[in-house]
Amino acid sequence: MKMTPLASALLAAGFALAAMPAFADVPPPQDIAFNGTIKIAVDATDIAHRVFRINETIPVQAGPLTLLYPQWLPGTHAPAGPIDKLAGLVVKANGKVLPWTRDPLNVYAFHVDVPQGATEVQAYFEYLSPQDTKQGRVVMTPEMLNLQWNATTLYPAGYNANRIMAQASVTYPAGWQAGTALEVASTSGNTVTYKMIDYDDLVDSPIYAGKYFKRVDLDPGAQTPVHMDFVADDPKYLEMKPEQIKPFRDLVQQMYKLYGAHHYDHYDFLVSLSDKMSGNGLEHHRSSEDGTVADFFTEWNKSAMSRDLFSHEFNHSWDGKYRRGADLTTPNFNVPMSDTLLWVYEGQTQFWGHVMAARSGLWTDEQARDMWAYTASTYDKGRPGLASWRNVQDTTNDPVVGGRGGQPYHNYQGRQEYYSAGQMIWLEVDGKLRELSGNKKTIDNFGKAFFGMENGKWDVNTYTFEDVVKTLNTIQPFDWATYLRERLDGHGPLIGGLASHGWTLVYTDKPNAALSAMEKQRDVSELTYSLGVLIGKGGEISDVLWDGPAFNAGLSSGMKVVAVNGKEFSGDAIKDAITAAAKDKSQPIELLVKNFDEYQTIRVDYHDGLKYPHLVRDTSKPDTLAALIKAH
Repeated sequence: MKMTPLASALLAAGFALAAMPAFADVPPPQDIAFNGTIKIAVDATDIAHRVFRINETIPVQAGPLTLLYPQWLPGTHAPAGPIDKLAGLVVKANGKVLPWTRDPLNVYAFHVDVPQGATEVQAYFEYLSPQDTKQGRVVMTPEMLNLQWNATTLYPAGYNANRIMAQASVTYPAGWQAGTALEVASTSGNTVTYKMIDYDDLVDSPIYAGKYFKRVDLDPGAQTPVHMDFVADDPKYLEMKPEQIKPFRDLVQQMYKLYGAHHYDHYDFLVSLSDKMSGNGLEHHRSSEDGTVADFFTEWNKSAMSRDLFSHEFNHSWDGKYRRGADLTTPNFNVPMSDTLLWVYEGQTQFWGHVMAARSGLWTDEQARDMWAYTASTYDKGRPGLASWRNVQDTTNDPVVGGRGGQPYHNYQGRQEYYSAGQMIWLEVDGKLRELSGNKKTIDNFGKAFFGMENGKWDVNTYTFEDVVKTLNTIQPFDWATYLRERLDGHGPLIGGLASHGWTLVYTDKPNAALSAMEKQRDVSELTYSLGVLIGKGGEISDVLWDGPAFNAGLSSGMKVVAVNGKEFSGDAIKDAITAAAKDKSQPIELLVKNFDEYQTIRVDYHDGLKYPHLVRDTSKPDTLAALIKAH
């Protein structure tokens, strides 16, 4: 028996081989061409059961074969491939069923012995998509579907993903239309066959399809087309006004003006307008998955604060897909990723998502400032964990540590802070560039230099921390390495970028318009900076500020507020109680809370009133924030 390296290590450590499960080595990926083309046929017609049925034909030769289900997913940055949803796997060669064995130490790997004389195998299986959100993202409804190839394919081990060619076809429910970055080769009835593409790019090319479909051209007459492909719960949600489409068209042009290059041969925003299919935001090189609420257009004013979803995901075509951290760039989907540079990948994209929402007109300038205030307050007073035991760099491990699951004390534990904390760091970088250069150099110069090259190319161009520092130094000499590391590895507030742009963060008893809209949209009471608590619908406490007034009084997440000062709980009731306690310092805020099956009265001794974040101009400095968010 050949002993694997792991077996040798375990034996050396004193483990008996007899006590170990049998397992086989998974061939490592090599940069050699796969001999042949994988053919993938997906039947997506069973919308009643929400099941995708897959039939793959894979060229092989006699001997051991390992089939892999994608594990490490780009955009998710984590080993999150939904292997638990794969079912019914049968492998055949020459019409005969071949036994397969799942590797017990690598459950994403399936081992098969291919008999002599076989030149291909057929793999049949189902992807049992979630029936409700407790099982994962709902990707199939009676009106639409979201087909992600990582969930509906197996591929042979031993090759880089971009050296495996694949041809895919999908059979849709009758009458449905589909949007995707894939190009159509042929159509027969309800089955669409797409042009051959390498497997790496296939996984990067998902599909939105639906009964109610609409396509909008965002760059009419351009040599490089950009479209929005909509699917909706009902035709009425596809009714959109020209003035609502204009900001999306302007977004495309503002991105081009920023970067001076693009990295796709065509691009499709894949948009679901649905209250049934789960929301989504996932980047791809030539497309993005943008799942939002059904009435996004028909209730336009309500959707304002979520419009940066589109500027964020579009920006990823440059930052994350084209330029990508070297440790995030792996040869296939089953080699572990390292997320150390997510503060660039996601953090700078979060920054540009906000800036471009303003430059394109998706947000007004006032809405943009309100959103900067809300984000800044988080890294001023809303993340006590970052002020004490964690740092931004450590949170880049979060996709692997805990994915996007819930946390008992989110503000103290922190979760994926590289997004918005990264945004604040890059705002500060812009301010420093302006200061050092006499306002002649800005973050726009970095964006163009770092992401805006090789127009039209959409292969991956990797970078390291040193590359980021080198580019900044090319624009404006400075000790950027120390500057960035102090912010990534240190503790404390990350709001210096506001002051450098001529604004000050203050707190008043009136919520800004963006925060009020967020409260209504999420049905929450945002009391983090006053009582120290975030309360959801029906009084459910979703987060308690660590060491804040509510925390020190004994409240915790998971409790439910039933009554406030003897009256039934409501958002207005608790805000009125906070205001009353500020006027009468002798009056505590009395909360009747339910904790499991027990009721108790908790008195919170807080008298400083409601507090909401706002930006106020510091007129001693120029307003460079206005210059940053101004359309080019």
